[in-house]
Amino acid sequence: MTLPHRPRTPEITVAEAVERARSGDAVLLDVRETPEFTAGHAPDAVFLPLSALAAGADLPAEARGRRVLALCRSGNRSRQATEILNGRGIDTVNVAGGMHAWEQAGLPVRTAGGGPGQVV
Repeated sequence: MTLPHRPRTPEITVAEAVERARSGDAVLLDVRETPEFTAGHAPDAVFLPLSALAAGADLPAEARGRRVLALCRSGNRSRQATEILNGRGIDTVNVAGGMHAWEQAGLPVRTAGGGPGQVV
């Protein structure tokens, strides 16, 4: 039996995500839950938990009309967010490896106050 072909979720590396976000070409959207985001997130990331997104929440104003780079802890929830948003017609790409890959690449992790954060 052949399974139906499911399109692959578009994704990029954290290095590509940093470049696109810095150039203004896209916005990072962190879809983890509040305690995770508060503990540490990518600088300049906007926040919308996957739970709210799945319940029908709109994108934060900073992300509207822009390409979205979905980010979570490992890449699984952001993959789901990418599928939801692309289904709504919003140009979205998953950041492969999520915040674990971000941290492993030596990229900064910040708290809401701007201090050093941690990925939980």
